[in-house]
Amino acid sequence: MKTRITDSVDGMAVDSASQPSDARLVDETRRGDQAAFGQLVQRYERRLMRVVLRFISDLDLAEDLAQETFLRAYERLDQFDPSRRFGPWLFRIGVNLTLDFHRKRKRRIWSIFFTDRAPEGNFDPQAADPRPELDLQQEVQQVIAQIPEKYRTVLVLRDLENFSTSEIAAILDRKETTIRWRLAEARNRFQELWEKREVIHRRADHEQ
Repeated sequence: MKTRITDSVDGMAVDSASQPSDARLVDETRRGDQAAFGQLVQRYERRLMRVVLRFISDLDLAEDLAQETFLRAYERLDQFDPSRRFGPWLFRIGVNLTLDFHRKRKRRIWSIFFTDRAPEGNFDPQAADPRPELDLQQEVQQVIAQIPEKYRTVLVLRDLENFSTSEIAAILDRKETTIRWRLAEARNRFQELWEKREVIHRRADHEQ
């Protein structure tokens, strides 16, 4: 089963009287209604693509991974616990699939951390020069790359994608206390590394 990725509703879940719940759509899918799963795809595809793109700089590849995520979710619906939320379960599949892809190819995951896709073409001279901001993003990337993966993963999900602690715990299959500790540790490590970077820059400026 393959459903084309398109823009859709953003968020972990949609609570509306006019729309069926995730649990109902999952149940209908299990009964053979593929259109019900199509609604789940539409509900989560935009957020899933954005998360995958935090780790993948290639849009086509990110889309393939998102497609694979939905395919695996569809094939594994019989393993889904209906007493739990569908969104975190889906994102767990997507995050694990993306990280596994990089590990197998021994690539660095975080080369595009804190960035969106780079603008194409020449800069508009009438607009504010984006180069200082891009330079800052590159420095942030270099700092983030030094933080161990288990902390970085929590950092990107919480501070970049605004998942709640409970959602991250479900995605990563860890206790909320563990997620809170890892997030605090990630932020502390980033601050320490960033401060060291500033000291190095000040020394370099002084020597010039």
